[in-house]
Amino acid sequence: MALAGDTVRLKCHFRTFDGQSVNPADVKLTIYDSNKQQIEQIALTDSNKENVGVYFYDYVLPMNHSKIIFEFSAVYNNKPILVRDSVKIQFSK
Repeated sequence: MALAGDTVRLKCHFRTFDGQSVNPADVKLTIYDSNKQQIEQIALTDSNKENVGVYFYDYVLPMNHSKIIFEFSAVYNNKPILVRDSVKIQFSK
């Protein structure tokens, strides 16, 4: 559980089916609310790359949501590749 207004580091690792790390093209981070409605979309660059296939983004959690769903998406070998997860948000501990 994370606190509303706090900054969290969202992270993903893009891999092939056999587990090899890859650097895909057109990497984006999309944030959805708990109703799967898009809140925002952010294009990621090499400054968001930690290592081969490992991307991150420091995101400030919204005050007016109890949960966000985040999706890292990209294209590799002309096919979509994506990772989704969620963060539960509370106002105070």
